[in-house]
Amino acid sequence: MTAAPGGAARPAAAPVVDGYPARPSVRAGEVLRFHVSTRADRFRADFYRCGARPRLMGSTEQPGRYAPPGRHDEDWRWPGYDFPVPGEWPSGVYIAVFGPAADAPPAAPATAPPPAGAEELDARHSRMLFVVTAREPAGTARILYKVPVSTYHAYNRSGGASLYGALPYDEPYRTVTLRRPGGGIGGPVKGRPDAHDPRTPRQTFAHWDAPFISWLEAAGFTADYCTDLDLHDTALAADGYRLLLSAGHDEYWSAGTRRHTTAFRDQGGNLAVFGANTCWWRITPTADGTAVSCAKYPPGIPQGADTDLMRGAPDHWWETEPENALIGVSYRNGGGHWDGPRAPLGYTVQHAGHPVFAGTGLRDGDVLGAEHALVGYECDGAAHRRAADGTAVATGADGTPAAFTILGVADLPTAPDSGWNAAAREDADPARAATLGLYTSGGTVFNAATTDWARLLALDPRIRAITRNVISLLS
Repeated sequence: MTAAPGGAARPAAAPVVDGYPARPSVRAGEVLRFHVSTRADRFRADFYRCGARPRLMGSTEQPGRYAPPGRHDEDWRWPGYDFPVPGEWPSGVYIAVFGPAADAPPAAPATAPPPAGAEELDARHSRMLFVVTAREPAGTARILYKVPVSTYHAYNRSGGASLYGALPYDEPYRTVTLRRPGGGIGGPVKGRPDAHDPRTPRQTFAHWDAPFISWLEAAGFTADYCTDLDLHDTALAADGYRLLLSAGHDEYWSAGTRRHTTAFRDQGGNLAVFGANTCWWRITPTADGTAVSCAKYPPGIPQGADTDLMRGAPDHWWETEPENALIGVSYRNGGGHWDGPRAPLGYTVQHAGHPVFAGTGLRDGDVLGAEHALVGYECDGAAHRRAADGTAVATGADGTPAAFTILGVADLPTAPDSGWNAAAREDADPARAATLGLYTSGGTVFNAATTDWARLLALDPRIRAITRNVISLLS
């Protein structure tokens, strides 16, 4: 017991239990290796699968051991533990909730009210995210959901730093280890709160991916799950999937991930991106897959410079191999609004007869999602011109495929006090817009081109209808 103000005794705080997985994914039926540090004599881990609602799948208790925290760029080497993942566990995103083990036997899982959503599981410590991949790829699922672990860790500040912030002149790149707490959940996160959804930090699983996955499974779709690093290592073409899904903020892609995704499209596989700022930075995983690095700064650039405003950043995808060639759009033709609430902005619909809009009641010229600020916090666009009838048409000057059809366009504010930020690009024309659209080349690629698409699934039945249409058509 410790003394409270006024002399009253109060219970001592329970020891913190923190942990991280040895690798961000594990196949069902294999062994999950994870690492934990705590001053508790024993600790408990409860494993929840995040679907329509989080579901408790299993638990383990282990003896506690303490190890000090490490740096952002080194393996923390905490004590390791093994947990055999049952072969019947479905593929999915799992969250481990850590805490000291109780002296009494744990209550049966049925006596504890289940969390209503992943936001109830989210926390800045005592959590661990990992993905269970399918025991047999595409056994029953035709959809594969890509979890952006590299982006989570790019913003993870465990160990004192992320892939952001000032760098010395002689350090054009920064490396972050995946073997530390955080990476989607359970660690401090770089970035400001989201004025439109302050419940969870932006750069976390609970903020964008979890709402999308919850809707996806509640809507009756069956999916397998993988991480971006799984796609770095493995080609998709032979696995039998019809659709690869990405949502929210899938910003950091390795060359292997992009190569395998492109090959999947070329061989007839479909891709649906319900997010933005996608494939913006190139990352390089270490040979053992335990860390990633990104070269953001050209030589001699002052500390603290905004790399998005300059050219010559070694790992900007658009400067060497524009991401438009795969995903149809680029952040450099859109932009971002980070500070506080933004002015409502939605997509002006065109080609309303397209099957994507079936059942929405939308007509050409209608505006989609403005009342809920659909466009932002970051959004992507294709270079385009206006036809004689005012329709936006992709020019292809930025690498966007000629077949890309713009289904919705949102011209971004250009006033200096609008709060919108824009990246450097080839074209000095200040006109920028978010462009919702799709193209077919081998397979079909759909892009919603805004990070906030998942947020509106709970708010707008037209967003839900479009999402269902896209997934049904492409899967």
